[in-house]
Amino acid sequence: MDLYCVMGNPVEHSRSPWIHARFAALTGQALQYDKQLVPLDSFAATVAAFAHSGGRGCNVTVPFKFEAAALAQQCSERVQLAEACNVLSFARDATGTLQVSADNSDGLGLVRDIVHNAGVPLQGQRVLLIGAGGAAAGVLGPLLDARPHSLVVANRSVAKAEALVARHAALAQRCGVVLSASGLDAVPAGFDVVINATASSLSGAGVPVPATVLKPGALAYDMMYGPAAQGFLDWARTHGAQPRDGLGMLVEQAAEAFALWRGVRPPSAQVLAELRARVSP
Repeated sequence: MDLYCVMGNPVEHSRSPWIHARFAALTGQALQYDKQLVPLDSFAATVAAFAHSGGRGCNVTVPFKFEAAALAQQCSERVQLAEACNVLSFARDATGTLQVSADNSDGLGLVRDIVHNAGVPLQGQRVLLIGAGGAAAGVLGPLLDARPHSLVVANRSVAKAEALVARHAALAQRCGVVLSASGLDAVPAGFDVVINATASSLSGAGVPVPATVLKPGALAYDMMYGPAAQGFLDWARTHGAQPRDGLGMLVEQAAEAFALWRGVRPPSAQVLAELRARVSP
């Protein structure tokens, strides 16, 4: 049976094994998907051991997404832009040498959840992306591909936001998107879609931008889910926005990885509905 897993630290909380088990059952694919806790100093060795034991691919979560990108011999354009990876695939060349390919499905999952599951268009809209770390880097490329009118990356360190914007400038130009960077204290007002790619809720900190960023009825999306997203969702609801957590992104990015590995697109909407029923209080 083909072996897959999710690697991270921590990883015990991961819902990926359940999601991929449902994908496999619903598409008739024979595979085994587990979770693997990786020592902080042993990511490369753990990946090599898993691949040599017959592993076909793995998902990568915090804190190894940047290390995973550097590990691969072949990287998609999304990985090259983000400098981060959440999907590794393993194969052997004619000499039997292990070949590692890297992709990033986070942004694809985010865009699909917003457009298809939430029913909110991105094309022609004004989008605010809060944060400039690995989570933001992983989704910026696909957000630009969705062709919003404009996109602002806001971050506490403006220099970090500017570096992320500079890396994506050519893609933004190709897509006809006005892309810019901002500090958190100078964010413009009135966005159609506001995406929180920070961990502000996890630390108990307040939402790092003023409520003026929200147009009435705007989509306010936190890439986290469960208790970690609750503070941001409450803030959005209080200020007349449409709140949405990142559970759909989790399922949709997994569906992209599953399709990459197996060549079959799983019924992600059905699995998302099932997962929401499982996690609802």
